[in-house]
Amino acid sequence: MNGVWFLSSPIGKIGIAENGGLITRVFFGEDIPSGFVLRETEQIKKAAFQLTQYFEKKLKVFDFPLRLTGTDFQYKVLNAVNDIPYGETRSYSDIAQAAGNIKAVRAVGMANNKNPLVIIIPCHRVIGKSGALTGYAAGLAAKRYLLELEGANNERWKYN
Repeated sequence: MNGVWFLSSPIGKIGIAENGGLITRVFFGEDIPSGFVLRETEQIKKAAFQLTQYFEKKLKVFDFPLRLTGTDFQYKVLNAVNDIPYGETRSYSDIAQAAGNIKAVRAVGMANNKNPLVIIIPCHRVIGKSGALTGYAAGLAAKRYLLELEGANNERWKYN
């Protein structure tokens, strides 16, 4: 049976969903996804512990089994996003180039929007080419919080 559990964090409730021993979703909010039941599994406990460690600045890289779903292009985008080092940022156009299509900046934005594993696949590290903070599932204040937590140093976004 698919399980989901919720973690309180400095940026609000985070849902962690597991299916077949793999974490399939990390999301903001308290809604239980269709087909899931409220249940804390061993993998969810591991993910929740690591997320807590991340928020306490004790963990920079997550290490638990994941299942990522999406189109081929979404995989390319999310893999490129996952390669952004802790505390650094990249622009949407940087990610488009890394995903193999420099003209696909808007599609990169949509792939980030559909990221099923927020924070784990760090779409909060993707910013506008000008340095502006743009869209984030939990809002721009949460995006700013995560970047500051990681020590990202970009004077342009701090004042947006």
